[in-house]
Amino acid sequence: MPKDLAGWLAYIERQHPQTIALGLERVGRVRVAMGLAPAVPVITVAGTNGKGSTCAMLEAILTAAGYRVGLYTSPHLLRYNERVRIARREVDDAALAAAFARVEAARTEQSGDNRLTYFEFGTLAAVDLFLRSAVGVLVLEVGMGGRLDAVNAFDADCAIITSIGMDHMDYLGTTLEAIGHEKAGIFRAEKPAVLADPAAPPSVAAQAQAVGARLLRIGQDFGYQDEGELWSFRGPAGRKSGLPCPALRGKIQLQNASAALAALDTLRERLPVSERQLRQGLAEVELPGRFQLLPGHPALVLDVGHNPQAAAVLAQNLSDLEPCSGTSAVFGMLRDKDILGVVSVLAKYIDRWFVCSLPPPRGAQAAELAQALRQAGVNAVREFENPATAYAAARSGAAENDRILVFGSFLTVADVIAARGKR
Repeated sequence: MPKDLAGWLAYIERQHPQTIALGLERVGRVRVAMGLAPAVPVITVAGTNGKGSTCAMLEAILTAAGYRVGLYTSPHLLRYNERVRIARREVDDAALAAAFARVEAARTEQSGDNRLTYFEFGTLAAVDLFLRSAVGVLVLEVGMGGRLDAVNAFDADCAIITSIGMDHMDYLGTTLEAIGHEKAGIFRAEKPAVLADPAAPPSVAAQAQAVGARLLRIGQDFGYQDEGELWSFRGPAGRKSGLPCPALRGKIQLQNASAALAALDTLRERLPVSERQLRQGLAEVELPGRFQLLPGHPALVLDVGHNPQAAAVLAQNLSDLEPCSGTSAVFGMLRDKDILGVVSVLAKYIDRWFVCSLPPPRGAQAAELAQALRQAGVNAVREFENPATAYAAARSGAAENDRILVFGSFLTVADVIAARGKR
């Protein structure tokens, strides 16, 4: 068996013939064998976009309120450890390796085909670590969809859907109705279900009714008012005014914050949070790569958005920034995403494109991205073999008051962060 984290990550990546194999049977059997049954509140967060931001806000607010939070997210930017946080600290290599060993021991003791995917291994290991560390609350981010995602092997005391858009269609369906149904699979009977998408398809409400979940909709059961430098929230526990805006850029973060606050309102008897603690958490939340603006000359914007819905939010965020002399984009995406849909949304906001290849088999090649841009009417395109070289070229040709946007995938942003670290 592997001895260190790097060895375990390589091992678990080889165990299942498919990178993605949705279903709860395998992970459910191993969960039972490990005795993983959280007795503390579990908050599960699904959505096309906004999951990571909402999870980060929940972690920051609950930590400010004195709770020991176990946070599980994916994917990571630079280190696998980013996915598993306890009390706002990444779990170390040795603890993760030991948790993977316990998952493997439980898996091999069971009869039948219990081959787990990389994500299933990681989910079980994370919850195992949380329970062994006596956390007071679990915040679990769904990897894909909801109904058949490994996170859904654990019952949510409160489920959140942040948004519903066209993504992962090969697995979740080709309509918003189908995708909404999959995401609503995290709802549980008689438990609150927070829906933060004002344009959610009817399938979400239908699923809530079918399982007997208590659905709370943005605009009806909770909502927010943007007041410029401050904002106000109304929810199941009443109104809160004069709140500081979350320390994450973009007006969409008020929608994500509203989802987090509505969830906390529903759990206030088990997880009471004062308004002072709420304000502290909003002010202290951090999340790299989500419209992250790094000052300098030229300024740098990092954004992991990778679908048309995220591109529309990115476009709005760019238009809200102070004007600059020109915007260059370092752009890399996965092949199974809506590349043309993304570039069509952003074409008029970017002056120069530096497109880059990402690793096969899922990564799109620079030539594919250039072709999509030409279809969108863009000709100012240069092609590069990876994000780091594309960023170096963008930076060398940028004026002092230019802006460089790095976006399209976690892999694109991570490669540029790593390159900046080496430089």
